[in-house]
Amino acid sequence: MAQDSVDLSCDYQFWMQKLSVWDQASTLETQQDTCLHLAQFQEFLRKMYEALKEMDSNTVIERFPTIGQLLAKACWNPFILAYDESQKILIWCLCCLINKEPQNSGQSKLNYWIQGLLSHILSALRFDKEVALFTQGLGYAPIDYYPGLLKNMVLSLASELRENHLNGFNTQRRMAPERVASLSRVCVPLITLPDVDPLVEALLICHGHEPQEILQQEFFEAVNEAILLKKISLPVSAVVCLWLRHLPSLEKTMLHLFEKLISSERNCLRRIECFIKDSLLSQAACHPAIFRVVDEIFRCALLETDGAPEVIATIQVFTQCFVEALEKENKQLQFTLKTYFPYTSPSLATVLLQDPQGIPQGQWLQTLKHISELLRKAVEDQTHGSCRGPFESWFLFIHFGGWAEMAAEQLLMSAAEPPTAVLWLLAFYYGPCDGRQQRTQTMVQVKAVLGHLRAMCRSTTLSAKDLQTAAGQGTDTDPRAPAQQLIRHLLLNFLLWAPRGHMIARDAITLGPDWFLMSCGD
Repeated sequence: MAQDSVDLSCDYQFWMQKLSVWDQASTLETQQDTCLHLAQFQEFLRKMYEALKEMDSNTVIERFPTIGQLLAKACWNPFILAYDESQKILIWCLCCLINKEPQNSGQSKLNYWIQGLLSHILSALRFDKEVALFTQGLGYAPIDYYPGLLKNMVLSLASELRENHLNGFNTQRRMAPERVASLSRVCVPLITLPDVDPLVEALLICHGHEPQEILQQEFFEAVNEAILLKKISLPVSAVVCLWLRHLPSLEKTMLHLFEKLISSERNCLRRIECFIKDSLLSQAACHPAIFRVVDEIFRCALLETDGAPEVIATIQVFTQCFVEALEKENKQLQFTLKTYFPYTSPSLATVLLQDPQGIPQGQWLQTLKHISELLRKAVEDQTHGSCRGPFESWFLFIHFGGWAEMAAEQLLMSAAEPPTAVLWLLAFYYGPCDGRQQRTQTMVQVKAVLGHLRAMCRSTTLSAKDLQTAAGQGTDTDPRAPAQQLIRHLLLNFLLWAPRGHMIARDAITLGPDWFLMSCGD
């Protein structure tokens, strides 16, 4: 990597000198020299772009103070602009210099100057000398009219595309598919320019009636990459169109989310929520097709990690954000729940979709029993079960973690005998693959732990040894066993709700940190 940096710096000095020579003289010899070096210069531009795209604009200027001069000299050389892909790569390099949010007048002037160069590149091969003479006669220099020309051109094309979308099958007024495809190709190096946003949005929203996709794959990839890197801001409707038309972009966005979650040192629920909302996935998932793809990826992650708690937590936070977006967009009536959850009972999905905190406290137990009844019917009664077995019912249930929390709270706070339906609900939550006998055994162990925890609540003196005794009621030694996971859940809730719970936790760590971490989780 260091050697590549040294090589690039040496090449930079070489080409800076070459461009200065070519710029100062226009003899036959310099023209021949230019043509002989065009392929090498294009390769240098490509390497330069690969380096620039990894830096912000301030770092670029700091590392290459004369980068503007080098690119400007190249932009005004007609041989370079006419050669192969040099024009496109020059545009890419210039876009790397733009400050998306200029902080001072110097950065604003630099942006304006770069826009002038970009406009010059776009118009250099399209406008003849008469146009230049006309504008000069009106007293306008190229630096004055090129940015306005680019902006007006973009708005005009965006308007034409919107009309094209509305015209539908009126072939006489529709833009030719070849022209739409060409526009998407031209946009690739310009995507991060703020003035080009309307055209990018119009291209994404404009749907043709051709049997195959007419927009270039490179266009979709470049737009999605710019969204991920926060170099472009598009409305959710345009992002939905992007992901519906190009599935790899949606998959890459999901992968990007997982990478952020994995690379982050400590992910609290609030942080996970910020990552998810920032990705626009929960908002876009209001469209059932996108929700189904995202949910399928979560399903695969859950199976690959053997039901890792971190994955379950991410699914639950995503579902909360999705429901919030669904209510905000008021789309409940547009799509039925069956379109989002096709493999489970609609009545079960309807109940789970309710906000547990929005239900009166007096109806909590009744609602939990109803959920337990629906789930048990789907899991144990095969004649009424889902077409994909118990896993689908469990996969739906774990989306809505608030119900498991409410069930644990009911078991701990209620003075009555633990309801079998609620015990079964939590046993199923932690052991979806267990058979009836295993689940019954889990319920017996948990019931014994609850008895000790309730006795501790009635006691005037609480100690860490009492907690250790209660935790020891579980006969499984495997910390990943369903009974042990459920007992840990109850112990943690008990420490949060019980008087002096925090003091007991501190004493338990002193008594035996290894035991405490194994019993209550990290």
